[in-house]
Amino acid sequence: MNARLIGARARIVDFWGALSPWSRDAWLYGASSAFALGLAITTTEPAQRDWGWLAAAPYAVGALVAWGMRHWRRRGALVARIALTALVGVGVVAIPLGLEARWRHVDPGLTYAQPEVGVIERSAALVTKGQDPYRAYVHDGHVVNAVKGLPAYASFFPYLPLMSVFGLPSAATHQSTGLTDARIIMSLATLLVMSGALALLRAPPDRRLRVAQMLMVLPTGALFLSTGGDDMPILALLLLGVVALERRAWRTGGVVLGIAAAMKLTAWPVVAVLVLVTASRRRGDRGWIRVASLVAGIVAVTVAPFAALSPRAFLANVVAFPLGLSGVASPAASPLPGHLLTDAVPALGHVLIPLTLIAVVLGGWRHIRRHWPLSTPRALRAVAVLFIGVILAASATRIGYVIYPLNLLVWAWALSPVREPAPELVAATSES
Repeated sequence: MNARLIGARARIVDFWGALSPWSRDAWLYGASSAFALGLAITTTEPAQRDWGWLAAAPYAVGALVAWGMRHWRRRGALVARIALTALVGVGVVAIPLGLEARWRHVDPGLTYAQPEVGVIERSAALVTKGQDPYRAYVHDGHVVNAVKGLPAYASFFPYLPLMSVFGLPSAATHQSTGLTDARIIMSLATLLVMSGALALLRAPPDRRLRVAQMLMVLPTGALFLSTGGDDMPILALLLLGVVALERRAWRTGGVVLGIAAAMKLTAWPVVAVLVLVTASRRRGDRGWIRVASLVAGIVAVTVAPFAALSPRAFLANVVAFPLGLSGVASPAASPLPGHLLTDAVPALGHVLIPLTLIAVVLGGWRHIRRHWPLSTPRALRAVAVLFIGVILAASATRIGYVIYPLNLLVWAWALSPVREPAPELVAATSES
């Protein structure tokens, strides 16, 4: 069986490697169009459904154009591919995002955004009033400080305090107008940070383009930018942190990774592994101490005041709720193994994640010891596996979190020697 799998993988890699860059773009855009159309037909989420209908055509047009140009290998082909990527991005991100933000403002009674958008905006409104965004928790089976008129899960703020910055424009105007929608702020931040990272990334132009496509243009980015988006600036910051550390810009890397870690816990595994990579550099190089100190300092300064103000509510929002341990059903729950197991045996909900984390940490530690000193590509692949394990085991995770391992794998490929084949087909298969 293993021999068959290895042989099949080799054939797929050979097939993908033999394609021209234009052909690869055509396959990716074609798979993305099929994914968008399938999502529009099958999803029960209005924001995702509308994105699917709006994005299917731009992806299809991009696929047809790329396929028609598949034999063009002359000078200027890369510039043309970048231009096509930008045009597809306008069709699958800018237009759907603008329309959904506008529709949400005109008719707030309909759901033109994922719940996290409103959660971030409400948290920013509370912070600007000097109030604690971590208010909700469960006591005797009831949600304390629940937001009236909204589902119980919408009262929780499952992020770290710095995530509120994306809702500040909305808080300043006291309403989510089209331009102050938190998704627009997060999308602009993602674009800005990603552009800086790509400008500094030491990789062939074709690889940098693929990184940009994965992060913003393919459904692994476009869907989330248009409908929710809170993970996208985190990924962009992590990418910039990876690039900064590769260039030994310890101060920049520490600040950027600290900001990401002060926004969402999903950044922590990547940040921890990157600090280990920095520590495994040649002896005498103490850059990892600067990086770790900056990360710890930024997290402490931004998190400690809120955690000290109400420890119980803070832990209920940031830790218990995302892991499905708060007693309130999360809209993030997807029919993955962890969710199905805890539905069948509720008692597993309290032990499955801790056991998974222990197994992942032990396995990761053995991997690190075996491959010390760590290279950045190897470390990124390892943390991608960690993410996949937690995604599968958590009782309240959404399948959309797969964007983390997919992006990490592409970054690992981009930073690897040129002779290494690209894992793009993995992403295309996941999207379809």
